[in-house]
Amino acid sequence: MERNHNQRQAAPSDSPSTSTLLLPLIPTSPSDPLSRIRHKILTTPLPPDTFLSPTGTTYRSIVWKLLLDISSLDIASYLSLVAKGKSPSHEKIRNDTFRTLATDQGFKERVKEEKLIRLLDAFVWKYNRADDADEQEEGEASGVYEFSYVQGMNVLAAPFLYTCHSEVEAFRCFSRFIEYCCPLYVQPTLAGVHRGLQLLDRCLEILDPPLYTHLRSKNLSAEIYAFPSVMTLCACTPPLPEVLQLWDFLLAFGVHYNVLCIVAQLHIMRTDLLESSSPMKLLRHLPDLDARKIINVTVTLARDVPQDLFEELVKHPYHPDSVVGFS
Repeated sequence: MERNHNQRQAAPSDSPSTSTLLLPLIPTSPSDPLSRIRHKILTTPLPPDTFLSPTGTTYRSIVWKLLLDISSLDIASYLSLVAKGKSPSHEKIRNDTFRTLATDQGFKERVKEEKLIRLLDAFVWKYNRADDADEQEEGEASGVYEFSYVQGMNVLAAPFLYTCHSEVEAFRCFSRFIEYCCPLYVQPTLAGVHRGLQLLDRCLEILDPPLYTHLRSKNLSAEIYAFPSVMTLCACTPPLPEVLQLWDFLLAFGVHYNVLCIVAQLHIMRTDLLESSSPMKLLRHLPDLDARKIINVTVTLARDVPQDLFEELVKHPYHPDSVVGFS
């Protein structure tokens, strides 16, 4: 299966054309299974996770694997990584995992902290440069970026552990997602996150000048109020079932749309924000996610983003050229 632009790690020499960058928000071919899946995600929520497929797995886990182009699992490889025990980043991981989606009782019941720690330790071992290169899974890119554990990675792993049928499956999806969809979000400097925040400010200025001006008059930039939402792809805002619906959309059309999803949340709060003399009080605790409403607003907003800015949005999670000058 050919991987689309947002599901691979771009090499520094990549200079994709606009046509290859802009994944359309409409199905390109009714006979293409992925196109049909994307169209369904755009129009109809996937079945709830309580509704299982004939194989006993959730439909979401099947769809996510298709979107991430995962056709097989290497159980032995994962077990060998787990067998290495505590990774060099173990203490950093332990300092974060206990508070991962801490207010979501459903997540805490389904995903024990030990499982999250084990997966993240294994991820660190997988990309540890001190290990033999031949331990890297077949088909994975290498040599462009380096990976270890960084802030926010615990929250990015959480939806995969919650959704996938097995820990091995979650690890495979998470690894593919990080390396191909948003490698710049998990570099040591979080360069992709900071670039996304810059782009959020630019999008808001174009899409809603009065709201942008109001927030700037209060010295509020995206770096101040939107850092967690950009870093975690909105997974930091409850409830989890709505996060999963939003991620269906992001996995189908590209994680770059998360920036516009945050603009959409601001648009939904627009009246309250404009009327508030202290909008940060509202932005500190965003309203619960309404995925379907956010997706609908996002699709509308995307039509008004200038093409050159949209190209920057598309590339910022993965393309090295998009973060030149960040350190």
